[in-house]
Amino acid sequence: MTKIIYKYTPEELKALQNLPLNAKIARTLFLIKEFYDHHKGGVYVAFSGGKDSTVLLDLCRRLYPEITTVFCDTGLEYPENCAFAKTIDNVTVVKPKVPFTEVLNLHGYPVISKEVAKIIKFARRGTTWAVNALEGKYADGAPCELKKRYKKWKFLLDAPFEISDHCCYVMKKSPLEIFQRREKKYPIIGITAADSLQRKQGWFKTGCNSFAQKSRSKPLSFWTEQDILLYLKEYNSLGYSEAYGELKIKENLNIKDDKKEETTLYFTGAERTGCMFCMFGAHLEKEPNRFQKMKLSHPKLYDYCINKLGCGEVLDYLQVKY
Repeated sequence: MTKIIYKYTPEELKALQNLPLNAKIARTLFLIKEFYDHHKGGVYVAFSGGKDSTVLLDLCRRLYPEITTVFCDTGLEYPENCAFAKTIDNVTVVKPKVPFTEVLNLHGYPVISKEVAKIIKFARRGTTWAVNALEGKYADGAPCELKKRYKKWKFLLDAPFEISDHCCYVMKKSPLEIFQRREKKYPIIGITAADSLQRKQGWFKTGCNSFAQKSRSKPLSFWTEQDILLYLKEYNSLGYSEAYGELKIKENLNIKDDKKEETTLYFTGAERTGCMFCMFGAHLEKEPNRFQKMKLSHPKLYDYCINKLGCGEVLDYLQVKY
């Protein structure tokens, strides 16, 4: 049985998440400066055109207006995100070496989550740790309560299509890593622990700033979705992608003027603007989900995704409506 030793606790994360926004801004600026100073300015902002990385870039440029900023044009972003990225000055564009169609053919479709897709990929190869994970066990076969959540995905072993977590690495991480090695700069990334269990566990291991071999900064880790939206509403100077639509306040809420952190904000358009054709987390979305919205907002891309790339057959197998 492998025991993971965490550096930080859930209680510490919760305490940080409960801070008011002005305190979070101050802490994030401190973390950015700490990381920048540690690497003597040899850093860059990974900018996707999405709301989280927009907040991150705005904060970074408060301190360092000329900070290196990199946008990875995978060809899978919302067109609005690409258009928005082009409005930002001093942004370097990198691209993957392999097209998405080739990634699907060579590796498989991204479904459920990165963690589950990886388990299915290796379980199909007969790898012990992955086979055991689908049985709710540790790699050595000992029972594991936490891994029991994977048992419901065992049916994916019989799916008539390949499944893999490799897509994100090929399309996004690899181009940025190539840039990083060439320019000898370390990344500042706009992700939050609230995004997924995997990112939360990552924060427990390293916190916001990691100065190990794979040094990187995640200074928004303790921010919530509402923090991001409130910052965009109150402080952001860059604007944001039109893919999100309008930023509004939910009606029929008892909102106190002196406690803005209690305001519940939402976007009228896309809730998230990662790769348009990614199916990670689609099974959790309420209708209209990302694909149903895409059908209305981007019908040509929807047709390409569902029919040309075969995502419709995959979603049918997962019983996700589109």
